[in-house]
Order: sequence, then C-alpha cells, then structure tokens
Amino acid sequence: MSADLLREIRAAAAPFGLNLIAAIPAPRYDAAVGAAYRSAAFGGSFTNRSIIAIANGGGDFWRAFNRWTGAHPGWNERPNPLDDFTRRVVEDAMLPLAASAGVDCAPVYPFMSSGATLNFMELGKLAGIAGPSLLGVVVNPTFGPWIAFRAALIVDAAIDAPGPALGFDPCPECSARTCISACPAGAVANPAGWDVPRCLEFRVENEPRCAPRCDARAACVLGPEHRYPPDELAYHQRRALAAMRPWYEANRRPRS
Repeated sequence: MSADLLREIRAAAAPFGLNLIAAIPAPRYDAAVGAAYRSAAFGGSFTNRSIIAIANGGGDFWRAFNRWTGAHPGWNERPNPLDDFTRRVVEDAMLPLAASAGVDCAPVYPFMSSGATLNFMELGKLAGIAGPSLLGVVVNPTFGPWIAFRAALIVDAAIDAPGPALGFDPCPECSARTCISACPAGAVANPAGWDVPRCLEFRVENEPRCAPRCDARAACVLGPEHRYPPDELAYHQRRALAAMRPWYEANRRPRS
C-alpha cells in the first residue's frame, strides 16, 4: 500500500511539474535536525511516520502556475500567488489520495510563516533529491540549482524510497567553479561557500544588478538547460529582495 501511495502521488504531481518526489522514514530525518524541526512537532499518533518530500526541477512547475493564473483571473493579485497555487495542488491532488488509502497525512510547506516547520534543505539531502553546493542552495544531478522544495507530507505509512541524489556532493570535485567568478558581490567562495551578509548587502544596494537573476546560480555548470524562465527568475528575485530589506535596514544601512 505504501509503494502504491507514493506512486499515485507522483502521478498526480507530474502534470504540475512537481517531478522530484522521494520519501524516507521520519526517524532518519529527525536524527539529523534540531528539535525545533522534527516531524513530531506536527502531532499525530502515527505508528509508522514517514516524510514525502515534494520538489520541482526546471520550469514546468512555473508553466503550470501560469496556466492556472490564466484560467483564474485575479489570482496573481494575491499576496502570495505561487504559494497559494502550491497549496491548491497539494490539497486537491494529493491529500485525497492519502485519505482514500486510509493514511493519516499532514502537509507541511516551506513558506509557513509561523508554527512548526521542517528543515527542507536537510530533508532534500536525506531523501536523495539534492546535495549541497557553494551557492547556499542545494543542487540536483540533472537540474542543477534549478530546483525548489514546495511541500512535504508527513504520513502514517512506512515508506523508504530515497531519490538518486543521495550522497550527491559535486562542488569539491568541480574544476570550473564558474559560480565564484560570476558573483558580482564576491559572495561565493571555495570552500567557505555563500557569504550571506555580503550577498544581501550588495543586492539591496545594487538592486538593478541582481534583479533579473542570480548570476552565480546561473553560472553553475549543472543543468543549465533547465534554468527557470526569465519571468520566474524575476519573480523569485523580487520576493527575495523584499525579504532582505528589513535585515539590511536593521544591520547594514549607513547611519548619518
């Protein structure tokens, strides 16, 4: 039954571009993260607790979103249209599958702003969806850095089906490291990785330079053919910048 449920969830997710889905027993994940990020925080007296990680690679998820907004006028006027679309897909296409199988299921989203959450980057590594990188984002062998975690399902079922990226760690063996020279802020280094304060300060003070895309991410040698479409890149960059501004105002803005 557990294998059938995972197969059905993958089939339901595919038309929406959610093409990276894997599952692991929750104790394996819980042992690797701090107490605040453990699956037990979501309650439920599950006998067999597993976590299904749901991500997208490439631009198909964005194209599905654009089809949805085209068919639903006004959707893009919402404060968080892409997040709301994600919820709609998960709750309409996936949760009913768990209910039909008699499996208790709790959805979790990376964009939850309060309450319990999961460490999605750690989950992605343990579930074999992606590995670490110098860029501060995880990378997939096929899609490179052009992936994003959209949701997770904590289910009362024993599922152990990690993806093929388990143990993937490409940066130490990369000879090109074009991401380092491409960053105009000098915020990517080997082996230190991503210098978050330097990146944030540069992006806020030089908004037009990084508004269309992250040059360092675009320079990664993995999966360049799967790069997000320009309108998707701009969408994410704009929202990331808005999230960075409060930190900059509090910590970096020059005082007269």
